[in-house]
Amino acid sequence: MSNFKTNLQYLRAQRNMTQEQLAMLLGVSRQAISKWESEKAYPEMDKLLVICDLFDVTLDDLVIGDVARPRRNASPAQGHADEPDDTGVPAAISERPPLSMLQQNPAPLPRDITGYEAHMRSFDAKIPAGIFAIIFGVGAGMFFDADNSILGVSPFNDFLMFLCIVLGVIIGLMFLVPAGLGHSAFMRSHPYVEDFYTEHDHAEARRTLTVALVGGIGLILVGLAQLIFVNEYLHTEDGWPIGVFLMLVACGVAAIVYGGMHFGRLNLAEYNKAAEQEYREAKGLNDSYDMVNGAICGTIMMIATIVGLTMLFGFDGGPRGLFWLSWVIGGLLCGISSVIIEAVKTSRSRHDDDIIV
Repeated sequence: MSNFKTNLQYLRAQRNMTQEQLAMLLGVSRQAISKWESEKAYPEMDKLLVICDLFDVTLDDLVIGDVARPRRNASPAQGHADEPDDTGVPAAISERPPLSMLQQNPAPLPRDITGYEAHMRSFDAKIPAGIFAIIFGVGAGMFFDADNSILGVSPFNDFLMFLCIVLGVIIGLMFLVPAGLGHSAFMRSHPYVEDFYTEHDHAEARRTLTVALVGGIGLILVGLAQLIFVNEYLHTEDGWPIGVFLMLVACGVAAIVYGGMHFGRLNLAEYNKAAEQEYREAKGLNDSYDMVNGAICGTIMMIATIVGLTMLFGFDGGPRGLFWLSWVIGGLLCGISSVIIEAVKTSRSRHDDDIIV
């Protein structure tokens, strides 16, 4: 293991990776990496194999060789690697490529050893599906609005509206809750992921985002145009026109959210930042500003839900058709609250830095 220390330091330097980042990839403490590199301790075999897979090197080169000048796989006919050739130089040394050649060949690209891509593709699909189900359920319920139900005057209108909304919320939560819990667990298990995406991946994500934005906004505009047309020529405001509008909004919003998440998953710097925050929350080290922001946003959305349901079931006309606006306004207020708290947090941080200086 005499060369392990030098090899590990060299491999980290190739990837511009800190001890802490390597520790998070391997699931060990930073102190463990420091002990390995100071030869005060050595990793177990399973960790050695993970390091080999991470940096695409052989176990022999990592432990007893030189990863900067790896040996070639010698065939039996070539003799033992330590036997000298005709020039008197051991084969293990003569078969190494010259340093100039190694300098021309960049280090192997990072690989996805954490399963990040598969996890994020599943997460990126479940979140839009949950949002779609909730909005679509509300839209379906509007087809049974008592003021303009597709069934006409019927004692089942209120029940069917309630049933559609509840089913939409239940189905949506069946996507959203497991996806959120699974993502939080993944972030705690993998607080650091090395950026393995290529420029081709980024270009593909940009194309997906463009199509999703154009398609999603187009669907929402079509729904709005339908609403205006029905109101202008059929003189109908409530009921199924709102339902059609919300169904198109559900498709459009789901497309936009998917495109944004598909594009955002390539921003591994932001993921690592969020994963660190998740780690701090799990350890009880959460920032007080973030806790206040979460409490305020949660309260706002609870009030918005109460107001929306009151407008839906507590009025016969007027505000009832606009009940869905309560969530839109709640989301805007939550966003404003987050911006203000972040501004205060940044200002306070700068003030503290000035005091220290």
